[in-house]
Amino acid sequence: MLLSILFTLSLSQSMDKTMNEKSFVPEWAKSALWYQIFPERFRNGDTANDPKVENIKGAWPQDAESPWEIHQWNSDWYKLQSYEKLNGKDIWFNIQRRRYGGDLQGIIDKLDYLSELGINAIYLNPIFEAPSMHKYDGATYHHVDPNFGPDPKGDREKIKTEIPHDPSTWIWTEADKLFLKLVKEVHKRDMKIIIDGVFNHMGINSWAFKDVVKNQKKSRYKNWFKIKSWDDDSLKTKFSYEGWYGVKELPELMQDENGITEEPKKYIFDITKRWMDPNNDGNTEDGIDGWRLDVAFMVKHNFWKDWRMQVKAINPNSYITAEIIDSVNANKAYLKGDEFDAVMNYNFAFACSEFFIDDKNGISPSEFDKKLTTLRNAYNKDVAYVMQNLFDSHDTARLLSQIINKDIHKFRDWGNYFGISKGDNAEFETRAPNETDVQIMKLMIIMQMTYVGAPMIYYGDEVGMWGANDPCCRKPMLWSDINYKNEKLNPDQSPRDKSYNVRINDDLFNHYKKLIDIRKSHKALNIGECKTILTDNQKEVFGFERSYQDDRIIILLNNSNLAQTVKLNLAEEKSYYDLLNDEEIKSNQILLNPKWGRIIKEEN
Repeated sequence: MLLSILFTLSLSQSMDKTMNEKSFVPEWAKSALWYQIFPERFRNGDTANDPKVENIKGAWPQDAESPWEIHQWNSDWYKLQSYEKLNGKDIWFNIQRRRYGGDLQGIIDKLDYLSELGINAIYLNPIFEAPSMHKYDGATYHHVDPNFGPDPKGDREKIKTEIPHDPSTWIWTEADKLFLKLVKEVHKRDMKIIIDGVFNHMGINSWAFKDVVKNQKKSRYKNWFKIKSWDDDSLKTKFSYEGWYGVKELPELMQDENGITEEPKKYIFDITKRWMDPNNDGNTEDGIDGWRLDVAFMVKHNFWKDWRMQVKAINPNSYITAEIIDSVNANKAYLKGDEFDAVMNYNFAFACSEFFIDDKNGISPSEFDKKLTTLRNAYNKDVAYVMQNLFDSHDTARLLSQIINKDIHKFRDWGNYFGISKGDNAEFETRAPNETDVQIMKLMIIMQMTYVGAPMIYYGDEVGMWGANDPCCRKPMLWSDINYKNEKLNPDQSPRDKSYNVRINDDLFNHYKKLIDIRKSHKALNIGECKTILTDNQKEVFGFERSYQDDRIIILLNNSNLAQTVKLNLAEEKSYYDLLNDEEIKSNQILLNPKWGRIIKEEN
């Protein structure tokens, strides 16, 4: 018996080791340059489909009766417009009611802009029908929001003919078709596209939840949600249910020991197939290339294991990433090869914030190196290459605003930082960045574009957008054909001491573009090995090397406010060229300008 147990244990360990060593991630994701788009705020490509006030019914703050209109794309962010002043509510109430009219046509219209920047992978925040501007309160998973398409009224009439839980009755709306056109246009440009899967909860406008509210215990969907009590006069109880973190607009789907229960699970599996293989013909070229999963940590592991098998069966080359903002150790359970390929790499963002941004509580180059090394070695070796290396997102303050507010709190302390970094905190500065702030950002971008992992840009960072945490990180995108009003007001409606010009930072855009081009031009920066070569704590200089076959590149980052000189052991028989600063390297003594870097390629 003992020998049998030992043999079984040994076999199990051997299988685990084999899985950990075998690459399970899609190869293309190692060379991805991600761009995250918040659809409602990216571009209004079709004003005829702009939402109407009835389309926001069911979304926080639950006011579809007060005066309302499409908000001007170019307005001063904190200025209450005339229609908003009529309801007597403050800026934070009114910002949640704003809709700017961003849509799918707007994204299609700007795909060439993304191509010019060098982007080859797009992540879209939720696109499915929902009343909010963020659309994490899905009314459905099998239809794109009609207001993102060309015929909102006609689409909503067509949807009424369906039996929502029965895929055989589903039709393709005009909005759905436009999304498939977007997918086609993305693929035509040799890009990939993934969308947000919000499977922990739906919205109060969802067809299933509305049926439960209407029919109570008689609803065929009564087991879809976490119902705490029903309307029952005999028991003197009122209808009550579990909302995500208590948010009633987001009723949670029912789970058991295996995760989401059978009926809603089937619906999720059906819509997964729909968007990955729209024609149901085995040709996935016309479907999405993968998924980003919202609050994935709130759904039990067994569900994700089953779901991954379905996703990879449809398209083995698809990519699965998830929102898990937790420790390295906590992420390990999800990244063994049987759930996700990657996660949004907030731990990368935390470490970079501590090194590049924090002053009082900043870390040294050697401490920075330890954190990065831990991250690189935490999972299957290929996972590090497909992690989405971000600095900010729709759930954080913009990177420039993080820099402006250095030392206000540690970014890594996510639970507290989330609230502290909001615009309603009077101590959080909502001003525009200055040249010093932008220079720090530029240095961070050098790091992001040369390090192990797939860089991810939050829309607008490349043109210098700033803003506090949600909702202020979700301002309308800056475009050259729109003349923007200056930001003259503080969040409390008092006038600013200085008016801030809202405009595209062309220099920052060109910095991004150059670094993206450098990354795309060198395999070493995508799939190469990474080795630390310098941690000078006194000079605040960090250096590492990326190498792949004969391609060897040295990256040096000077995080100090002073020029620094470091010595490298460069081979005399080799020649070296600085790709970032466009100059030959003729000495082992390397001069580094303040808050700047070098990307040195060894020439063969």
